[in-house]
Amino acid sequence: MRHYEVTFIVDPVLSGDEVKSTAEQIQNELISYGASIVAVDEIGLRQLAYSINRRSSGFYYCIEFACVSADFLTKFEVNLKRNERLLRFLTVKLDKYGVKYNDDKRNGRIGKRKKGNETETAAPAAEGALPAAPAVVDLDA
Repeated sequence: MRHYEVTFIVDPVLSGDEVKSTAEQIQNELISYGASIVAVDEIGLRQLAYSINRRSSGFYYCIEFACVSADFLTKFEVNLKRNERLLRFLTVKLDKYGVKYNDDKRNGRIGKRKKGNETETAAPAAEGALPAAPAVVDLDA
């Protein structure tokens, strides 16, 4: 199976329901072409590097999908071009390293740690290991 990833920016002027319905419409279109959705990442509202259609921000979505044949991609991209709710889109074929990277990122092996996870928990002591030394107390102070 071939793996692809489509990233698109939805117009921020739309309501939240319209933004989500646009993303669902694109997912349903992929499913109708016979692709299976691997993951949907709603990145959220982000600032654009440059203005597009007088917009300085947009809602980013990233959909990873797998398919046997990529014959439908030209039709799919034409439909994305015609969609007036989208500012930009990009479809990329993923190689085995891209697929592994996305899988690792979804499973938390790659990426930023959250503030709550920064403290490490103590690992259980191995058998035969010496206990930790007691803290040194300064009696002169």
